[in-house]
Amino acid sequence: MYFIGIDIGSTAAKVAVLNEDKSVYKEFVIPTGWSSKEAARQIAAALSAYSINVEESDGMPRNCRVVSTGYGREAVFFADKQVTEITCHARGAQALFGQEKAVSVIDVGGQDTKVILVENGMVSDFLMNDKCAAGTGKFIEVMANRLNVELSEVFDLAQKGTPIPISALCTVFAETEVISYIAEGRSREDIACGVIASVANKVATMCRRQRLADKLVLTGGLSANDYFASLLSERLGKPVTASSDGRFAGALGAALTAAKLG
Repeated sequence: MYFIGIDIGSTAAKVAVLNEDKSVYKEFVIPTGWSSKEAARQIAAALSAYSINVEESDGMPRNCRVVSTGYGREAVFFADKQVTEITCHARGAQALFGQEKAVSVIDVGGQDTKVILVENGMVSDFLMNDKCAAGTGKFIEVMANRLNVELSEVFDLAQKGTPIPISALCTVFAETEVISYIAEGRSREDIACGVIASVANKVATMCRRQRLADKLVLTGGLSANDYFASLLSERLGKPVTASSDGRFAGALGAALTAAKLG
């Protein structure tokens, strides 16, 4: 029996597969694309390549339990249960970073940012910014397109530049600021540095609206980026721990939930 967690976000769908002993068997990511339902079908096909049958067919029994979470969780037609991303990120982060008495999980996603306070293994408080993309990965993607570089290149450029202010709280207006800087002949490095600093400032401001634990961990698409984690650490005055597996926190938490289904 396999236990599968599927976290379908606005830009990427993450999948974690656990063995019966709850150890990680497979993890993979696919673009969510234009349709969460289509992403779910692609995931089902990918799992079948590992001899994991999400549905019984052609005499092959179903050999898994599935929990879905995230923006597109209801699109996973073969899920046994849907669970909110708040619960799954909290559970997955504890599995990744250790069972601390208290931990604050900072999840920077494609379209929203969440700050989750976990105490004694339970979610005690959370904040979610889902009204504007200015403090999310989507903001960086928009600016990367404007600078005509790949998303990963923005961070490389930022580390070589001096930040210039990007003060607008709206992605559309912030893009206008960037266009103005480009017209002025400002360097890509300085603009990129300003973009990343702007996101770090917005995430840090959101974090300060909540009581923070002594241990801070970063999950989501930026979780493997040490540079972004260091910027957050500076702004919050506390170390923020990052991990290359942090983007799978939601999927891992969902898989651990699936394991409890039996």
